[in-house]
Formats: sequence, structure tokens, C-alpha cells
Amino acid sequence: MKASVKWTDGRQFVAETGSGHSVVIDGPPDHGGRNTGPRPMEMLLMGLGACTSFDVLDILEKSRAPVSDCVANIDAERADSVPSVFTKIHVHFTVTGKGLKENQVKRAVELSAEKYCSASIMLANGGVEVSHSYEIVDA
Repeated sequence: MKASVKWTDGRQFVAETGSGHSVVIDGPPDHGGRNTGPRPMEMLLMGLGACTSFDVLDILEKSRAPVSDCVANIDAERADSVPSVFTKIHVHFTVTGKGLKENQVKRAVELSAEKYCSASIMLANGGVEVSHSYEIVDA
């Protein structure tokens, strides 16, 4: 897996993945940015959310659960001192579907958190307190 990050101006960068996808990353104006894209640490949280959502959906689809929507909301806390690392991250899933079974959703979230989500497990092994919760909405 590869990526490149090219500085464009101020605190703006264009990141390109090895698979050919690009995203603009920028900082806030008070740090030399122009607010034209997500912050680098926000990208990390979005990557975590996408990684664990990918797993949850994959597990639920394999168990033939009738999922029609899945949203992961991520709340994070950072250290007050430099480096301002994440200290706590909570991922809350809202899984929607007709007749979803709680045990299937619970199992999918747990398997992602404990076994499959590389991002979540890497952060947890690095000392970040990572927690997960879920709610089910009947479609």
C-alpha cells in the first residue's frame, strides 16, 4: 500500500492513494491553512470510521442481515500537550434495517473492534482507549 502527500500552499496538501484517489487536506486559518479540506487528524478518524464500518457491513451482509443504512459517528479526545495524540475514541454505529437482530449487530461490532478493524486495533494497541456502541433502527 502506498500514498503520496504533496504540499500545495499554506498548510494545504493533496494526498493521493496508490489506487489513484485524491483528497485535499488543509489546516485552519490560524495555523496557515485556508480550511479547504479536512484536518490531518480528522482524516485519521474518518479512516477509522470507514475501516470499522466496512467490517460491520461485511459481517452483517455475510449473515444475510437486511441492512439498509449504517452510520458510524466518532467522538475523540486528544491530549492537551504536544504531541496532541488521541487519548479516547468512541465509535457509535446506527444500523438501520427491517427486522435486524440485535445479536447479529452486536456480534458484527464486536468482531470488527476485536478482530478485524486494523485501524481500531492499531490505535488501541498504541494506547488509545477505543470503545464502540450501537443502536438499531427498524426501517
